[in-house]
Amino acid sequence: MMDRQNIDQLAQRLVSLVPPGLAQAQQDLRTNFHDVLAQGLRRLDLVTREEFDVQSQLLARTRAKVEELERRIAELEAGATPGRA
Repeated sequence: MMDRQNIDQLAQRLVSLVPPGLAQAQQDLRTNFHDVLAQGLRRLDLVTREEFDVQSQLLARTRAKVEELERRIAELEAGATPGRA
C-alpha cells in the first residue's frame, strides 16, 4: 500500500487545485481527500514493495529447490535398473 507520505502528497496536490477563494476550506478538503484516498487504496488490497520483494525472493528460493529436487529425481530414475520395483 502507499505509505502515509505519498497519500499526504497526493492529497496536497488535490488541495492545490482548489480555487484560492476556498482557502479556509483547504485544510478540511485536505483531510477529506486523505481519508478518501486511504480508504480507496485499502480496498484495492495492495501490498507494499517490501512485501512484494520478500515474496519474490521466497518464490525464487522455492523454484531453485524444486529444480534441484527434479534434477535429483532424474538422476535417481536414470540410475534405476528396469525390472526393479
